[in-house]
Amino acid sequence: MAKLPPAPWTARSELAGLVEALGEGNARWVGGAVRDTIVGGEVHDIDAATPLLPAEVIQRLDRAGIRTIPTGIDHGTVTAILEGGNVEITTLRKDVSTDGRRATVSFAGEWHDDAARRDFTINALYADPESLEVFDYFGGLDDLTQGRVRFIGDARERIREDYLRILRYFRFQTRFGSELDDDAEAACAELAPSLKGLSRERVGWELQNLLALPDPSPTVARMRELGVLQVVLPESGLDEIGKLAALVAAEKAAGIAPDAMRRMAALLPPARPVAEAVGARLRLSRKQRERLACAAARDTRDGENPRALAYAVGAASAIDRLLLTGRDPAPVMQWERPEFPLKGGEIVARGVAAGPEVARIMRTVEQRWVGEGFPPRERVEALLGEELSARP
Repeated sequence: MAKLPPAPWTARSELAGLVEALGEGNARWVGGAVRDTIVGGEVHDIDAATPLLPAEVIQRLDRAGIRTIPTGIDHGTVTAILEGGNVEITTLRKDVSTDGRRATVSFAGEWHDDAARRDFTINALYADPESLEVFDYFGGLDDLTQGRVRFIGDARERIREDYLRILRYFRFQTRFGSELDDDAEAACAELAPSLKGLSRERVGWELQNLLALPDPSPTVARMRELGVLQVVLPESGLDEIGKLAALVAAEKAAGIAPDAMRRMAALLPPARPVAEAVGARLRLSRKQRERLACAAARDTRDGENPRALAYAVGAASAIDRLLLTGRDPAPVMQWERPEFPLKGGEIVARGVAAGPEVARIMRTVEQRWVGEGFPPRERVEALLGEELSARP
């Protein structure tokens, strides 16, 4: 009998209280928390499955003084608000119909039925909260051990239930796979055009999850070979695939953490309008779109004065551009942007009428100050004097 290895989260007292409130045999941990604990990874989110209907879950938790939010009650999900982190509790389900974007489900009474509607065998692992016994209905434990990412049942059928599973396959392949699944890859390649019908926001989110992993470059290259990348990111060509691999290597060499926006920029040509169009299409946040566009505006001259670049675009974007152009980001790491030590009023006090001329002098002095490596206030005063003396 397989058991879940002891982990800090399994010993949380409020989880024990949650299980007690639901009643004996009415809860099992499921999905990512179980899978990641088995492989010794970090656990961030905890999900539970239960044969109880949502109304009964809410009633029992309320009696135990545990607050709930009906986050997805139409699909059977209730969120329990706990001090150490919330838990999503979902009633056992089985699919009634699907259209590749959303599923119509009905509640089920059997754990096996609930497992059968999940995407991959490694995500259909359940654990008893008290004994920690692992329930494996489709060989997920062996697949984890062997490094296989395998759809439950027929791969094409699983994908047709939700086309986003194509991208999820490649994300999990990056995390857990050490050998390729021919059937899964053939199904992903065949059904890749169906990704065009999905919400661009969902596609963008899944791409970000993939690109944030330690080294997604081999997987992304494989996605291109299979024709999947061309559907979700048609702006990316063969040259960009190589640039992603080079970026990952540069990040590792510099000790810089992976970043999804930086890596997405590597997959796009260095053209700001292209990056702006991609950011809008994938429904990225305003901050993400600007960072992606700034990275796309990179230039080989960025490395000539890294701190001047960081002063102009911010440290994060400067690091992006330096790494993307093969430059050393060390000069701007841990560097704090100084404040320009000159105010417009000081120029007016020196006899310049308030208006455009003051702004021009400010810009000129600031540019010289940046170019000289941010010298102290005394040098700024000297630069100002030079500019004022040069006025007609």
